[in-house]
Order: sequence, then structure tokens, then C-alpha cells
Amino acid sequence: MVSKKVTWGLLAAWVVHDLEELATMPGWTRKKRVMPTTPAQAAIAIGLMGGVFTAAAAAGARTGGRSPFFQTVLTGFGLHSATHVAASLVFRGYTPGVITAPTVVAPFTWWALRRLRREGIRPNTSPRALMWFPIAVGTVHGIAHLATRVRENTALVRQTGH
Repeated sequence: MVSKKVTWGLLAAWVVHDLEELATMPGWTRKKRVMPTTPAQAAIAIGLMGGVFTAAAAAGARTGGRSPFFQTVLTGFGLHSATHVAASLVFRGYTPGVITAPTVVAPFTWWALRRLRREGIRPNTSPRALMWFPIAVGTVHGIAHLATRVRENTALVRQTGH
């Protein structure tokens, strides 16, 4: 059976990585004028994605790393590190998450996949399963955007009495 360091380690690595994103995303998007993200939107999106990672880590722990959901999230997380490096190349500098992508995300994923293989578990992550990654990211950001708009509109109604 695979160690809990592998399964719950996914959640821990995600927390480290997303703390960097939470701290830097709103200011960076405002400065670069790219997909402006407020601190509230970043917090909501990151919190929602945290639910996905918590569920994946729990599924991995429950199945000893054999859960296809866990394996897909683990592999997608590792591939995600490349998007951070690519974004920094495109923007020619720092982008949110680029520090922990090559120092935490990629090494953890590589280590965890090796540990699974040592235990005789061959991660079976289909390209179709990995397509859920951009869908999940888009969905949590969309929900975060809508949630903050609803909150802003509610506050405006309270202020104006309409």
C-alpha cells in the first residue's frame, strides 16, 4: 500500500503552491492587466479547487493510491507546472505560481508517481481524463467571478436602497 505521504502529500503540495498564487495573483493580474482577479475572486477560486484536491487526496488515501481520480489530479497537477513556466516565458518574467511550480509541484508529482510505480500501481491517466483540468480551472474561476459580482451587487443594493 502506498504511503499517506503520497496521497495526502498531493494536498500539501497544492497548498504550498496555491498560497503563492493567492498572495501574488490579484496584484500581478492588475499590474499586467490580464484577466483582472480580485483578492476575493482568487480566494474563492483557490478554495473551490482546494475542495477538488482534498477529495482527490482522500480518494487516493482510501484506495492506497489506486483511485483513477487521485491519479488524474496528481498527473494534471504535475503537468500544470509546465503552464506556469510557459506563462513566465511568454510574459518574460514572474507569473503567479512560477516559483513553486518547478520547486514543489513538479518534484512532488515526479516523486509520487515513482512511489506509485514502486508499489506496482501503474497510473492510468487518459488524455480524456486530463481534459477535466482546464474545465475545473475555468469552472472555479467562473464561480468565483459570479460570486463576487453577486456580493458586489448585493452591497450596491444595500447602499442605494434599490
